Amino acid sequence: MSFISLEFFAFAPIVVSLYFALGHRLRWILLLVSSYLFYIIGNGGYVVILAFSTITDYWIARRLAQTEDETQRKLLVSLSIFLNLSVLFFFKYADFFVTEINTWANTMDMDVSLPTLNLILPIGISFYTFQALSYTVDVYRRKIEPENHLGIFATFIVFFPQLVAGPIERASNLLPQLHQIFTYDEDRIVSGLRLMLWGFFKKVVIADRLAIYVNTVYAEPEAFSGQMLIVATVFFAFQIYCDFSGYSDIAIGVARILGIRLMTNFRQPYFALSLRDFWRRWHISLSTWFRDYVYIPLGGNRVSLGRNLFNLMVVFVVSGLWHGASWAFIIWGAIHGGFVVIETLVSHRTHSLNVPQILRRIVGFVITMVVVVVAWVFFRADTLDDAIYILTHFHQIDWGTLNLIGEGFTLNDGVIDVLRLFNPFNWAYTRLEFVWALLMIALLLTVDFLHMRYGFTTLFNRLPTLIRWSSYNLVLVIIVFFGAWGNQQFIYFQF
Repeated sequence: MSFISLEFFAFAPIVVSLYFALGHRLRWILLLVSSYLFYIIGNGGYVVILAFSTITDYWIARRLAQTEDETQRKLLVSLSIFLNLSVLFFFKYADFFVTEINTWANTMDMDVSLPTLNLILPIGISFYTFQALSYTVDVYRRKIEPENHLGIFATFIVFFPQLVAGPIERASNLLPQLHQIFTYDEDRIVSGLRLMLWGFFKKVVIADRLAIYVNTVYAEPEAFSGQMLIVATVFFAFQIYCDFSGYSDIAIGVARILGIRLMTNFRQPYFALSLRDFWRRWHISLSTWFRDYVYIPLGGNRVSLGRNLFNLMVVFVVSGLWHGASWAFIIWGAIHGGFVVIETLVSHRTHSLNVPQILRRIVGFVITMVVVVVAWVFFRADTLDDAIYILTHFHQIDWGTLNLIGEGFTLNDGVIDVLRLFNPFNWAYTRLEFVWALLMIALLLTVDFLHMRYGFTTLFNRLPTLIRWSSYNLVLVIIVFFGAWGNQQFIYFQF
């Protein structure tokens, strides 16, 4: 089930109403049943994988707590890692590796043709697999005690707000809350609804409208000039941010209404001053997961500089592979890892240089944004060949496209023809659409800046009640009447 479906708009109020009508002892049953229903509506038979992951990790964690034999404990946690990653590998990477083996064999003139399985990827498998895996590892490390209540543990694995696209929750945060008693709290519910409203706005008003431009250009990049490739790539940077952070806002908002606090997943990433800073702000639940369960076990930064750089590259390449079974995603991860390595080396060599802080911040911001936006090409392009074509044709700009006249500007026929692809019957409307996209990006950045600098929620809550509620209604009207409602799914559902 998608957050932007009619089913969800009927499902959520019913679940919330029953949640507060039921006694505390019955709420986990409601959450468990509704979470499975939420998943079954969109994913059908793949619910068996969820049940398998739940039962195996529940049993393994219980066994870990019952034995002090370190060899047996290592075997148990290794079994959990093997089972979880095997399921993930089978559905997500089997065809990729079969294809690569066949390609390699053909280049070596070997008569090998392994069959592909053409499996449909279960929605959210990368998210709930990592969530389950982190639980057993934390029990093995004795950071948490195993959950004795199978129903509560199952609810932790399938909690519907964050089931299919995160945040990837830690058991130490979510499990205790499933035991707590939450009462109806109007302020908390208003806060949750406000966050959901902003999430819907980012998704259907900003992300899905930007997708019109992005999808058109990236579907046939050879048909467009350099400036349109650049515009589409910049638009995609904001599309994926609004799409994914919009989902996270809705998920966190729904959970907040129920009284449950989910972790923050985004923190104004496009104001980052370095690639390291970007990953402290972008998909925080995943970046901290890789830090705690891959980077630190490899030695982190407690090793030699060379080994530390190797650890960083491993984490980012694996992160790229986590996003998708293709060389484009691996290259995307490697680009981020490579620049984080460069930043690490530069920080070691220039630490003693007397460079003004403002200059460091400006240079860091510019380099970070250029790298992030350019790397998104590999993330978005349909094929690796398309990504290479786009990157190698950015420079083919038609400088006659923009003709400044007085205080305004006009667009030449080339750009008009391109924009008419989005609406061939009404150029004035098309121009308005383009301006609207720019205004929405400006609004997004303004809100993010205010939130980063002053705490936007705090500032907003200081406004008179009439202004606040008028703002809610205005945003709701824009979502309903100006949102790009259609079949556009959340981008991260494919992972």
